[in-house]
Amino acid sequence: MIVTRRHLLGIGTAGVGGLLLGGCDRLNEAPGVRQGLIDSEGLTMRAQRLLIGDALAREYAEGDMSPNFRSNGSVSVESGAYRAHLAQGFAQWTLRVDGLVQRPLDLPLAALKALPQREQITRHDCVEGWSAIGKWQGPQLSAVLARAGLLRDARYVVFHCADRLGGKPYYESIDLIDAFHPQTILAWRMNDQPLSEAHGAPLRLRVERQLGYKQAKFVMRIELRRSLAGLYGGKGGFWEDDRDYAWYAGI
Repeated sequence: MIVTRRHLLGIGTAGVGGLLLGGCDRLNEAPGVRQGLIDSEGLTMRAQRLLIGDALAREYAEGDMSPNFRSNGSVSVESGAYRAHLAQGFAQWTLRVDGLVQRPLDLPLAALKALPQREQITRHDCVEGWSAIGKWQGPQLSAVLARAGLLRDARYVVFHCADRLGGKPYYESIDLIDAFHPQTILAWRMNDQPLSEAHGAPLRLRVERQLGYKQAKFVMRIELRRSLAGLYGGKGGFWEDDRDYAWYAGI
């Protein structure tokens, strides 16, 4: 299990912070402590949201942009269908929006570009310890969801991606609070250029108040769900399922 700063806070509240400093690896292997880390996540999310409310993540000036923005995670997709779309500049590609919606959608990239656009220069903070500032452009996720119309039971937005890691499909999810935040966008443009393959073409999620692993790349389908149970490993994302990363990665 990866011990994040938020996990450390949760453990400290539970009264075992001193032990953690003396042996993180051993504590991670202890079932009781491991469950304590998991249980603290919901409390941390509620506390953070109470403190920051609807506040925006900091936005920067163009002069603050990083000269090099690393491409991490998957930097290419092996799928034959994806490679065909890439070769055609995604001219025939569509974004599928379905699940608990009134009107399932298949939106071409041109339709996403035609929606009102938000441009934001923000800092990407990676769980690996590096950060970079970049400019992102795309429609707000809320505008796409409004087109589809949410059914009453919809609680989570799941992003199904074209890439696979270790043979497993890549996916991520957020709840409706983050989905309707004004800085949550479906970016098709980065640093004034269309997304490259390495950075997630044709579309990637930007949910600016969370860590980098939540910014799903190569988004092919958006699914509205009542629960994350029964979806792959049931924890809401590839890294959450595979490495026990926190589902809520607020910063």
